[in-house]
Amino acid sequence: QLQLVESGGGLVQAGDSLRLSCVASGRDFTRYGLGWFRQAPGKEREFVAAISWSAGNRYYADSVKGRSTISRDNAKNTVYLEMNSLKPEDTAVYYCAADDDRVPGSLIYTYKYWGQGTQVTVAS
Repeated sequence: QLQLVESGGGLVQAGDSLRLSCVASGRDFTRYGLGWFRQAPGKEREFVAAISWSAGNRYYADSVKGRSTISRDNAKNTVYLEMNSLKPEDTAVYYCAADDDRVPGSLIYTYKYWGQGTQVTVAS
């Protein structure tokens, strides 16, 4: 079992930057591809970004492309999501997730392990 714990959320102003972290424990971190998803009130959970086990492949949703960077530090069992130029529509609970596929994609159902989420609120 892989446990994931997110942190770094909070209340920010539009235009600000934020870095989310997700620390994993329980299994070999490099076995997994990792992703970030988000869920706004009343909406379905959606893909934000994904990164392969070696960080050689990274994918972003169009809504965050150019404003966000996903990265991972395998020595620290941690995946990050840095977001810049935040907008009110980025307000959501952000979840990190792990996929058995070491080169993951954007499909939510392929991710096996999930964290509890961290709230990001962007005020206008």
